[in-house]
Amino acid sequence: KNSYIENRIRQNLREKHARHIADLRAYYDSEIQSLKQQLESSHGTASSEELKKINQSLADRCDQLDAALNEASARIKALENKNNLLEKQVADWRERFYAVSNTSKVLQERLEETRTAHKEKDNTISRLQSRLRELQEAFEKAYKLSDNKNTRLQEENKMFQNLLGEYESLGKEHERVKDTLNTTENKLLDANTEISDLKRTILKLEAQLKQVEHENALKLRH
Repeated sequence: KNSYIENRIRQNLREKHARHIADLRAYYDSEIQSLKQQLESSHGTASSEELKKINQSLADRCDQLDAALNEASARIKALENKNNLLEKQVADWRERFYAVSNTSKVLQERLEETRTAHKEKDNTISRLQSRLRELQEAFEKAYKLSDNKNTRLQEENKMFQNLLGEYESLGKEHERVKDTLNTTENKLLDANTEISDLKRTILKLEAQLKQVEHENALKLRH
């Protein structure tokens, strides 16, 4: 949709330039024709010397009109080229902005997933800590009740050691998840910073484009 609008704007500018050049040519042709008529009407009364002066004056005027027409055409062409260049730059920066925005969106989604996983890990660790406390209490209670239940105590101690190992492993995994979360947050911050820079660049280019269109409009009115 944006591409269609930009193409329509460029097409309208080209049509305006074409009409402007046609109007200039029509104006200059009309003035030249008027001067020719004045010359023809003066042939019957003017002397040869006067006719030479008139012819020279008309030739000079025609040269001036041709030079003005060429200068106007060159200026309009230069403005068209500058306008096309700025439009291309705006399109390029807009595409880059969209790409970075998509990257930022993906990073945001990954961050939310990481946070969810981190929360689940926290809940698991909390449950394990509660279970560990229960086992410690049961172990201490069993130890106090009987010194002769070595087999049961050994089994419970083994279970306790296994649970402790699982708890330590989850603790390490928890730290890795924290590192991943911090890395993702930093990437998201960098992406948001680049988005802000791209927004400023696009605004600057659009301002330059408006300035060129303004200059073009002033030239057309001139």
